[in-house]
Amino acid sequence: MFNQNAFWAKFIRKESPSNYQKLDKRLDGNALGTKELTAIGVGTVVGAAIFIIPGVVAANYAGPAVAISFIIAAIVAGLSALAYAEFSSALPFAGSAYTWSNIIYGEFFGWVAGWALLAEYLIALAYSASAWSAYIRGFLSTFGITIPKALTSTFAPKAGTYIDLFAIIAVLLVWFLLSRGIRDTAKVENWLVVGKIIVIILFIAVGMTAIHPDNFHPFIPKNEGGTRFGWSGIVAGASQIFFAYIGFDMMTSNAAEAKNAQKTVPRAIFATLGLATALFIGASLVMVGMFKYTKYATITDPAAWALRQTGHVFVANLLSIVALVGIFSMLIGVSLGGSRLMYALGRDGLLPKQMGQVNKAGTPHIALSVLAIVSIILGAIFPITMLTNLVSAGTLIAFIMISFGVLILRRRKDIDHSGFKMPLYPVLPVIAGLASMMLFWQLNVDAKILAAGWFFFGVIIYVVYGIRHSIKSNNVQKSSSSVRKQAPLVEE
Repeated sequence: MFNQNAFWAKFIRKESPSNYQKLDKRLDGNALGTKELTAIGVGTVVGAAIFIIPGVVAANYAGPAVAISFIIAAIVAGLSALAYAEFSSALPFAGSAYTWSNIIYGEFFGWVAGWALLAEYLIALAYSASAWSAYIRGFLSTFGITIPKALTSTFAPKAGTYIDLFAIIAVLLVWFLLSRGIRDTAKVENWLVVGKIIVIILFIAVGMTAIHPDNFHPFIPKNEGGTRFGWSGIVAGASQIFFAYIGFDMMTSNAAEAKNAQKTVPRAIFATLGLATALFIGASLVMVGMFKYTKYATITDPAAWALRQTGHVFVANLLSIVALVGIFSMLIGVSLGGSRLMYALGRDGLLPKQMGQVNKAGTPHIALSVLAIVSIILGAIFPITMLTNLVSAGTLIAFIMISFGVLILRRRKDIDHSGFKMPLYPVLPVIAGLASMMLFWQLNVDAKILAAGWFFFGVIIYVVYGIRHSIKSNNVQKSSSSVRKQAPLVEE
């Protein structure tokens, strides 16, 4: 007979922090310091967004005031970053918001956070691969090399496109690199990020010589209805570019592999946010100063295009090369975070337990492979511009839960609170949660519908599969000791 109380009790059952501490020892602990974590964060945040999104948001939402959109997004992200810093300091485990929510809210709410983040990672990977493809095609075109139309975009026979070849190549290259282990990957990421920052500064310096002040007027174009320009457009633009700030979420997914995580992870979060925001504002102001914001409506590589149009062909080609490097570094960061989230879901039995396996290099290789395959399929079937709306929605859902979650975290006596603490408690956590809710409300209807559909699909998976296979379920608990003896946690 169905026991309703027992069924609902499973929804709110909480995991013990000590259990996660034991399970995550399988990963390559102490592999990442502040420098490596910051490189992962900056590599993820300052990726496709800085080379593409300023032009898109300027043309469709904010006009020259796109810099204000970045500032608003940075403020909201900064508030959430404070909450993330406290959680990562107190609970340095793989899976970030999913794992934390599982500990403080309970399993179902942890699944909601994890499911929202899973959409974020999968789509961000597909989007970044598409952006990398657009830039390499633009770069090759300067040498007269044209790629057949059938191989340039997602499956759309009526438009004559069937597959985005370079996007698939990008995902597979990252998969190969990450499968070799996080230590080698971190070294590569460090150099990629340094090179990218140098050329972004070069773009800002060269672009400033081609700025026409008239292009900044009107700085805030008159609203044309809805969220097209005006202050409503600026706020809507902030919600659209918010996915650019998912880097520190991805960084915290690797907390279990960090040295002295209580200190290194919070430091890396704030370093990432400050450096990325400064670069975003500088690049966006230069971009809209070089050309009227309306010019960017149909341009897929706006930064390089602006330089080519002003005669800086060498710098444009250099930027295209570094854009390829920069977006590739974002692919690394997204894949790292996404594979650790999938590992955490498999570790807890909410996804097939194979996801929770790691190889000799301490890498969750099966989770990494599934992430690559699914993102390729998503990118091949769905328009990327539609999917990016779901990225922002998933990010904001996680930010809301973690911001308010600080209120519960502080009251837990079984958790070490000796590390970083969010200031102005309890006021600032509430403000952070409300700010994220405000941005979520500003998302367009498509984003909200996609989020609702994704959430509904996730609930079905949890009820049909996750709740029965969770490591906290009674039937799994009874057999967990024998299963773990038979099946090694680390594959040979």
